[in-house]
Amino acid sequence: MEFVNYLGDKNVATFMLLFARMSGLIVFFPFFSHNSIPIVIKTTLALFLTMYLYPLAKLENLHLDSFFVIQLLSEVIFGMIAGLILQIIFAIIMMAGEQIAFIMGFTMANVLDPSSGTNMPITSQILHLIALLFFLAFNGHHLILLFLSYSLGYIDLGAFYPQENLMRYLNSGILNIFIIGFTMSFPILGISLLTDTIFGLLMKTMPQFNLLVIGYPIKIALGIIVLIVILIVMMEYFKDLILEAITHMQTLFFV
Repeated sequence: MEFVNYLGDKNVATFMLLFARMSGLIVFFPFFSHNSIPIVIKTTLALFLTMYLYPLAKLENLHLDSFFVIQLLSEVIFGMIAGLILQIIFAIIMMAGEQIAFIMGFTMANVLDPSSGTNMPITSQILHLIALLFFLAFNGHHLILLFLSYSLGYIDLGAFYPQENLMRYLNSGILNIFIIGFTMSFPILGISLLTDTIFGLLMKTMPQFNLLVIGYPIKIALGIIVLIVILIVMMEYFKDLILEAITHMQTLFFV
């Protein structure tokens, strides 16, 4: 009987809004949104997080009408935007991998990305998996869970709405996908340009030099060597970008 009395309108609405926020965050955040994780596991995780964080939830205004649907959508949008900010960082890594694949001649060697369900070059897939492992290594998923708990203290359920500075930050982040991605792949692009210049001089002085047989394997080998050398620097820069994005999320959402 006490449990039935606890199921009041405000408590049920709070639970539903909190579950919508957890669901949106689980669906769009890195690692938790991976397509290899079954939907049942994602739903169960969202339910357990809702039950665990329910004492921290606050619902100031209760609207049991059509406006309640808008509140549910606002919670899903909150998770989508927060996840998009971090997905932009992973998109930078994949963009760098696509640039590297293009210069090394791997654009035809596409594989299925299990996280997004789309085809991408093999170098992008490798860099994405390494970045995901690096993300777990410095407890990035724990930072996401901390963000979940802090969001309940600063943003009431159903009270989120996208602000102008948030949209401006997303626009600049999407622009940086191309700029920073090109910057990460530039060492390999520079080495490839240098080898093309050397091969061009060799073909002028030695017309019998077969570029297709000798040149492309050398370019691929040099590209792989340079990628191994700069991989640690790329992952450290990736870590800095993730931490900076999480810091910006606290500023954009909580202020």
